[in-house]
Amino acid sequence: MRYTPLSITRQGEYFVQVTQILVEQKAAPLDTSLLRRSQSGFGGTMISTTTPYTVLEHSIYQAFTRLFTSQLSVKQQVRPVAPFSVCYNSRNFSYPHPIGPAVPRIDLVFGNRNLVWSFFGANSMVQPCPGVICLAFVDGGSRPPASIVIGAHQLQEQIIQFDLARSMLGFSPSLSFSNTNCANFNSNFTRTP
Repeated sequence: MRYTPLSITRQGEYFVQVTQILVEQKAAPLDTSLLRRSQSGFGGTMISTTTPYTVLEHSIYQAFTRLFTSQLSVKQQVRPVAPFSVCYNSRNFSYPHPIGPAVPRIDLVFGNRNLVWSFFGANSMVQPCPGVICLAFVDGGSRPPASIVIGAHQLQEQIIQFDLARSMLGFSPSLSFSNTNCANFNSNFTRTP
């Protein structure tokens, strides 16, 4: 498990400090002021188990999707399937087990570049209808309450620990790399390091 500081708002929302988004180790050109929570409570990165897909503030979404599509060998997109805007013919991708479709790796960077949370095809792409896969990130428009909301699809098959006593968020690499999944995981651990 890797750990990053966690803050909790009065409304019970969980926030972490993402400082960069990388695609294949290249940084998306972001307005970093959006990654910090303002005095008025806007901005920052929230973790949500009830939001289906990761939602990005509009300018972050634009920079991220431009970088992602530039790093993808498959260039021709197909008609988007709502709520997604970056979609492809699924037959144009290989599907190496266990990580899902072969697409560029996405890293959320916390603090300095030593702590990253990596997402591979199984967590970064979704198949909304037969024959189509889409980037499982959604444009949240301008000035949403949180600039990034990490959604449930990106949390699948990963161990997430909300250590409220220490104000830390723990996360594991995808369980798929260990040839297991959350349904088969034995979670009888009792304390964190």
